Amino acid sequence: MHRLTAEAAEFVSTARVARLGTADASGRPLVVPVCYAFDGQRWYSAIDGKPKRAAGGELKRLGNIRENPRVSVLVDHYDDDWRRLRYVIIRGTAELLSARPEHTYALDLLTAKYPQYAQVPLRRDGGVVIRVTPDSFVQWAYAA
Repeated sequence: MHRLTAEAAEFVSTARVARLGTADASGRPLVVPVCYAFDGQRWYSAIDGKPKRAAGGELKRLGNIRENPRVSVLVDHYDDDWRRLRYVIIRGTAELLSARPEHTYALDLLTAKYPQYAQVPLRRDGGVVIRVTPDSFVQWAYAA
């Protein structure tokens, strides 16, 4: 597996939003913006209490992961000064966590990163956390 540089790991750990790319069994893709936490080894995102487009039904990203656990995560930074452009792509395998000790660990990471979860709480009693175990990383930054 490609390793992240220390600078890229810091960038992924501190960025505020990522894009999660999934695909169903037929290969039909979906990309959604998500809040997340990265501990240097694994990437986590929870299904939180913010309003969802699929109210009352299963979110498409969860169905896609059940059908096809291969995912990509994009963490990027855009700036009008293109010398500051950068991104990291995480390619890996997703798993849905709901009751393991790791579920609580992931929620603790997310709560520490996003103070907004004090108003929009994370479900600790069976809410779903997506864990991505990276297989590879692609990192890029503008080089003048």
